[in-house]
Amino acid sequence: MDDERVADTTGFVEASEPFRRELIAHCYRMLGSIQDAEDVVQETYLRAWRSYGGFEGRSSVRTWLYQIATNRCLTELGKPSRRVLPSGISESESDPDAPLAAATTEVTWLEPAPDAVVLPDSADPAAIVAARAGVRLALVASLQYLPPMQRAVLVLRDVLAFRADEVAAMLGTTTASVKGALHRARARMEQLALADGEVSEPDDPRARALLDRYIAAFENADADALERLLVADATLEATPLRTWFRGRTVCVPFLRNQLLGSPGTWRLLATSANGQPAAAVYTRDQHGDYQPYGVCVLTVTDAGISRISSFGDPALVAVFGFGPW
Repeated sequence: MDDERVADTTGFVEASEPFRRELIAHCYRMLGSIQDAEDVVQETYLRAWRSYGGFEGRSSVRTWLYQIATNRCLTELGKPSRRVLPSGISESESDPDAPLAAATTEVTWLEPAPDAVVLPDSADPAAIVAARAGVRLALVASLQYLPPMQRAVLVLRDVLAFRADEVAAMLGTTTASVKGALHRARARMEQLALADGEVSEPDDPRARALLDRYIAAFENADADALERLLVADATLEATPLRTWFRGRTVCVPFLRNQLLGSPGTWRLLATSANGQPAAAVYTRDQHGDYQPYGVCVLTVTDAGISRISSFGDPALVAVFGFGPW
């Protein structure tokens, strides 16, 4: 490698590397999988490095990287499969004792994101709060209900605060089209009542206390204790099952009769995901050993736990930095 190429490489790394973590968060918001996001960001950096010599500075390096990453995400989202949660593909089940329906192989599930991977390394509390709101959005709204272009515009404008003309340049469209897409995306979210509302931050003492109480109740198979933690219209969904429940009067009997088992069936370790309290989950096998089960994410409000999103994928335990029990 000649001296000029070495200089180009050094300059590229210095100019681009500070944006890697926020790009992973951005691609996660778009794609709903931390692994897919990391793959797209890796490809983004490779493409950017190859063309860095011709980068003429018509935009900032950050904007240029977002343009490459966003368009790569849109290509991925153009494929037939989309990542969903059970609540995005079927109606809730009103019978807590109903047989649980497993998903077909065609369903690709939305996945949670570890806060340690997608939140900025910043001492600014406002930046942390804004970033948490963005990844919470990915778990409930933009991924399941918005078309890819509206999703991209919503994230770029409302989460990342790019100007409309910057977004238009990134996406190869007009400013008017960007404004129209943003209006439709906001209207759809308002219609679905998917705004952040009164969701508590995971480091709020009340939120952490509720997580600790949830872990204790689950490990002790105490359905009555769980009932005291849930709000009246709480939602419970657990991939890879299509069946999901809404309302405390349905969720609690399901937990008691079909999931909790006996004390010691489950073990949970506190963490945080998508800007919310979460737990890495282990379950006891027939030999009495604990095996990774997945990750559970709680949506906590002032009134209590409003949503339990459980992701039954053992590989997620390692993604969140936990090893064998």
